[in-house]
Amino acid sequence: MGQAYGFFEIPSVTAAVAAIDIMCKTAEVEMVTWEKKLGGRLVTIIIRGDVSAVRQSIEAAAENGIKKPVAYAVIANPHEEIIKMVNKSANRVS
Repeated sequence: MGQAYGFFEIPSVTAAVAAIDIMCKTAEVEMVTWEKKLGGRLVTIIIRGDVSAVRQSIEAAAENGIKKPVAYAVIANPHEEIIKMVNKSANRVS
């Protein structure tokens, strides 16, 4: 079975870094990439791991972060096109 992907959009780079720290400390997840829009005033974090770990990490960051997220989602079994899109983003950042 494949891995789940978690998408977490939050205002500010500082809040995003804090959210990533919470997510990675909460459960066994991996940060895949992030997208910064509007000069970093809006940041989308993408993580992956098993479904329960991703859900737990996303919920922990939403509840305990320094800012509330704009939006978040967990995709338990992403379509191959979603995986391609995420990989393309990760390759741009590296």
